[in-house]
Amino acid sequence: MHRAAVMAILGIAGVGLAFASTRVGSEASPPAQSGEMLVYVGTYTNNEKSKGIYVSRLDLASGRLSEPQLAAETPSPSFLAIAPNGRYLYAANEVRSFEGQQTGAVSAFAIDRASGRLTPLNQQSSGGSGPAHLTVDRTGRVVLVANYGGGSAASLPVEPDGRLKPPATVVQYTGSSANPKRQTKPYAHSVNVDPGNRFAYVADLGTDKVHIHRLNVEKGTLEEAGAGGARLEASVAPGSGPRHLSFHPKAPYAYLINEMLLTVTAFRHDASTGALTEVQTITTLPPGQDAQEGFSTAEVLVHPSGRFLYGSNRGHDSITVFAIDEATGRLTFVANEPTQGSFPRGFGIDPTGRHLIVGNQRSDSVVVFRIDAQTGKLTPTGQTLSIGAPVSFKFLQ
Repeated sequence: MHRAAVMAILGIAGVGLAFASTRVGSEASPPAQSGEMLVYVGTYTNNEKSKGIYVSRLDLASGRLSEPQLAAETPSPSFLAIAPNGRYLYAANEVRSFEGQQTGAVSAFAIDRASGRLTPLNQQSSGGSGPAHLTVDRTGRVVLVANYGGGSAASLPVEPDGRLKPPATVVQYTGSSANPKRQTKPYAHSVNVDPGNRFAYVADLGTDKVHIHRLNVEKGTLEEAGAGGARLEASVAPGSGPRHLSFHPKAPYAYLINEMLLTVTAFRHDASTGALTEVQTITTLPPGQDAQEGFSTAEVLVHPSGRFLYGSNRGHDSITVFAIDEATGRLTFVANEPTQGSFPRGFGIDPTGRHLIVGNQRSDSVVVFRIDAQTGKLTPTGQTLSIGAPVSFKFLQ
């Protein structure tokens, strides 16, 4: 796509898709110090309290976040991913149409690490409607996107300058599951790459499955991972609603959070075949708390140390902390901490493992917690920032 086209306003079912770089304040921000990290925040823009992607600075010693500033104006960049080289950021634009087609979009930006500003590179179709999640493979050569509304996953090869090529693969899923209101068709909710960069995992809320693909980095494609070209999948209990997946950084385990039944499923991960084998399924709610109407889960992340797992509960408005048994992969409940806001859709853990930052979507707030290195428990730092409908967080040194 030519730069002129990139900068144009593209029609979206009543929403204009403006893809533009935004200067962060009237002056460039000072360079990041060794004890700071840039924190990028993906948002929804349909409540008029957000205009796109925001950036703040996290002081690693104090846990203090600077006042967020608009890094780039773009519609509903709900989920973000940063290339391994730290030079490019990609956003899933969760919109209804793109260039006249019923698909969402994926946007590519160049990162100014001194100021935090984002400069637009280009956009491509996500290959399906309602893209809700994306990731970059560990070489930075392929962006993978999960299209929730379309029930599909796509792979977009990356040019050497960070620009996106059109989708090389679009995999359309089929099937349904037990819930007659929410599982009448596939809903691909997230896509993740395993630590070996050999397989891609698509959590499908609509079919109660995780679809497993072989990742061909050279071609930028998703391929079937089963024997003889068969599809490889992992299933969870009917009505679970798989949402997000997080791999253990050292041990052969992966953790799937299930949106509808408010559970986490621990899997043993076979690095050679890509297969997932269930080890345990445990509730994300604290002991004695039953699921209620309006409760659901959202994000799940393994702590960088590999000792703890965190999961967010919407409606209950909390983060649950689990201890991980690295010998078995099994989880034990540790604590449950209120998020001090409404509907915690996403959160992030800084790479040092010292702080957890949560976004409360419905109360338009971002809250910072300190992580106890010994117990994994969360303690509020007392800082709350205002960002419209925050969804996801990505960190950059």
